Amino acid sequence: MTKVVLVATSATKLKDHDTGLWIEELASPYYLFKGAGLDVVIASPAGGPIPIDKGSMAEGFFTDDAKKFMHDADAVGQLSHSTELGSIDFTSGIDAIFLCGGHGVCTDFNGNAAMKNAIETLYASGKIVSAVCHGPNGLPQCNKPDGTPLVKDKVVTGFTNKEETVVQLQGLVPYMLEDKLKEQGGKFESADDWNSKVCVDGNLITGQNPQSSEECAKAVIAALS
Repeated sequence: MTKVVLVATSATKLKDHDTGLWIEELASPYYLFKGAGLDVVIASPAGGPIPIDKGSMAEGFFTDDAKKFMHDADAVGQLSHSTELGSIDFTSGIDAIFLCGGHGVCTDFNGNAAMKNAIETLYASGKIVSAVCHGPNGLPQCNKPDGTPLVKDKVVTGFTNKEETVVQLQGLVPYMLEDKLKEQGGKFESADDWNSKVCVDGNLITGQNPQSSEECAKAVIAALS
């Protein structure tokens, strides 16, 4: 059975700002992957309960899939008892990784040895590496087998400078994601703010924002089939 690992943050804070997982960015891919017959594992850097950004359950952001997820005993059970990322053997049996967003990832996806190992192992073996919104924060620490940055010469996207400025957290993030991906040689593309944008370049698939999570997951499914 084709297996995909959905990775969410373990962090409740970005400096003094309360945050966590943007629930829609896990819920929509979760149901699309399940619907496609994939085996889904929910993981996080620390394992155990994954915190949810309250903002993602506010009116206008709390999508149907997110609501369904929060009332799904099996789904919430996995979210409450997520697998520790470092305990997963990515050398065999894992076909794709999907990095979910939420500002919490700005705290614990960077400089994370387990994250780096998972992504580099899968990428080098031709498996799917995917990320949406702030999820691509897990990519800059990673290299291709030749030692060059993973995103170098790759068409990529992620939460834009403009979107970060709109939500007024540009002063708290460790770096502006768009700038960082460009610095590493990524060919950054984006749509207008809060519009869906997905980039597929070989086995690297990235989505710009919460509005891109469904299309990003669909691109992963297409790549796996």
